[in-house]
Amino acid sequence: MNKAKTRNFLVKCHLWAAGLLAPLFVLVAYTGGAYLLDFKGEVVERDLVLPSATSLDPDSGTIEDDVRTILAANELETDFEYLRMRPGSITTRPTSRDFVVFTEGDDGNWTATFNQPDLQYSLIELHKGHGPQLYRYYQIIAALALFLVVLGGLAVGIMAKGYRRATVTALATGTVVFVALAFLV
Repeated sequence: MNKAKTRNFLVKCHLWAAGLLAPLFVLVAYTGGAYLLDFKGEVVERDLVLPSATSLDPDSGTIEDDVRTILAANELETDFEYLRMRPGSITTRPTSRDFVVFTEGDDGNWTATFNQPDLQYSLIELHKGHGPQLYRYYQIIAALALFLVVLGGLAVGIMAKGYRRATVTALATGTVVFVALAFLV
């Protein structure tokens, strides 16, 4: 394949990947900027009723069933995908939709809150990778595609004599700004 055909192929791949992933990149740009500007969304919390002496053992092989039983007793959806467990805390995931947080008190008793995120909070949770598993796979593929889109764009810019200097200058400037802001300031 000659240089012109290679460049044309790379441009088409670059445009297709960028176009297909543009909605995700817009979401990431919006939620990242909003989060940094302290627009993090809100969550409406409601205490749940737990049977007295409720005991949850995060290391138990039945922990998911135990959580589902508590959710069913409170007439809540029991279709969470997985549990995020930390010392003294269990959270149903994904947190981009309604979720429950169980908290162990100092006395060993457990409490629970039902959480209803607004749209802003849900979008930020998607950005953080706390959405449904299938969406998380999509994000992994998108990350790889973004990497390839950037490399492809650089390759096309360097291959085209008319854009070579501008591409190298922009890359060098961007690298200096990144290093300065990330590590020197």
